[in-house]
Amino acid sequence: MTFAREAWPFVLPFVALAIAAIVLRKPSLVATGVVLGLAILLFFRIPARSSSADPGIVLAPANGKITRVDRVTDPAFARGEFHHIVTFLSVFNVHVQRAPVAGAVVATHHQPGRKVAAFRADADEVNESELAVLRTPSGETFAVKQIAGLLARRVVSYLDEGDRVERGELIGLIKFGSRVDLYLPSSYRILVERGQTVHEGATPMAAAATDEEPSDS
Repeated sequence: MTFAREAWPFVLPFVALAIAAIVLRKPSLVATGVVLGLAILLFFRIPARSSSADPGIVLAPANGKITRVDRVTDPAFARGEFHHIVTFLSVFNVHVQRAPVAGAVVATHHQPGRKVAAFRADADEVNESELAVLRTPSGETFAVKQIAGLLARRVVSYLDEGDRVERGELIGLIKFGSRVDLYLPSSYRILVERGQTVHEGATPMAAAATDEEPSDS
């Protein structure tokens, strides 16, 4: 397991506190600094993920619980009907995101906003967010929207327009509890359901209508 570089501005002050407490011979403060530093570091963990699923399978972009599976028509990034899958991340979930498919980044958009609870239905409209639109080699359009939550202070995207990503590649993170929305073509068959826990870069989310349903890796 590794950790995202964004962790260190949050963790180092607690390291400094622990060192100062050692010098001052304050064992209770040493314990406080170590425990809080480790707890925050865990928010930024990057576990090893892999999947043996067919390359055409769409993988989960986030780690958390599915709270909505529906369809939307003509979202801001494209025309037509798309599946819309919402994953809620608690403070205990992994907070890095991964590409659900391989393809080119054809658009990115940062939306400044509020920090209301991520489980609210309108969080995608009013909260800070980062949208990345991906185009697969076959010309299909997918989108991942990282949405800040009540405790989230910042959404971080590693993507720029023109980049190419592989399925399962790290694409960003959200600092503390949040939500990630996945949009995919309506022709795909959804493999997850509301209430299910998914793992970024490992859980199959959808498959083309002709693909066989895979197992979670």
